[in-house]
Amino acid sequence: MNIPVEFDTERKIPTRNKLYYRVNHWPIWIFVFFIAPGPLTFDLFERGFDARMAAWLGLVMLGTGIAGLRGRLPGSEPAPYIIRFTEDRPNPLYRRVCYTFAWSEVIAFALLNITGLIVAIITGHWQLKQIYQYAYFPIAGTVWLLGALGQLPRVKASTKGEGHERRYFYGSVWAVCWAQPVLWFLWKALPQNRPSDIFKLVVFLGILAFVGNLARLGRLPRTRPIVPGELAVSD
Repeated sequence: MNIPVEFDTERKIPTRNKLYYRVNHWPIWIFVFFIAPGPLTFDLFERGFDARMAAWLGLVMLGTGIAGLRGRLPGSEPAPYIIRFTEDRPNPLYRRVCYTFAWSEVIAFALLNITGLIVAIITGHWQLKQIYQYAYFPIAGTVWLLGALGQLPRVKASTKGEGHERRYFYGSVWAVCWAQPVLWFLWKALPQNRPSDIFKLVVFLGILAFVGNLARLGRLPRTRPIVPGELAVSD
């Protein structure tokens, strides 16, 4: 199958990141760290914003704001860190931490919602809150451990595989970011019974599969492979 690629030598390389580019990345990382406590995020969508969430949001904004001013958030650097996406360079600690947390949320929220739907279909009762309370941190913690060991895309010790690893990351993010809001809407709009729960599960898995396939084919932003621009030809 022919998947479109980008050549690293043909990409325009800025020498500095513009201020708006750096500032625009700050809300992304606010969101990533704000939703890191999964049970608290579940309460947010179930009951709405409260004092606990306001306090946590304030801490997250302070911490990410300081990191952003110091150029220690991905995208907030004064100049791009990765020049060639196939270059072997040390992967800075702040990138590894940020992308580890992002991976933990992508994986944990999707798995827990799927589990909650399956349990509801089998038992006829919604137990998603309890599932989040008891299973979120074991799942997220496992991902954090894998990140600490450098076993996740974009979290490895070297940036050499970035041209392909970012595909897996952004493809997963696109899929979950499309599927989660739809599931939340269906959860609010449809009754909690077995036929509705089956429909929710089918829609959720269908969106994950459809968007994931688009990413695999390189049809979504930042999902095309970036490969070396010069090919060695043997005579």
